[in-house]
Amino acid sequence: MNIKTTVTALSLMSVLSFGAFAATSINAEQAQGRQAMGSISVSEVGGAPMDMQQELSKKADKAGASAYRVVEARTGDAWHATAELYK
Repeated sequence: MNIKTTVTALSLMSVLSFGAFAATSINAEQAQGRQAMGSISVSEVGGAPMDMQQELSKKADKAGASAYRVVEARTGDAWHATAELYK
């Protein structure tokens, strides 16, 4: 699965789970005009892409972000994602 497909899938899942988390996933267009406040990354062996989305949201919440944008995502036997945080 290539990165664009993974990011698209994660974005769609975030729309479905919008009300479940305080920090929400946004796209590049939505990030324009927001104040960036760093980045986070998550990794795990096994699990599902939805687990990746939940972990990103939890870390973004802990950092005080209201939104995050996935800038890198890899899946397979292990997954990894990196996201930029926004106020």
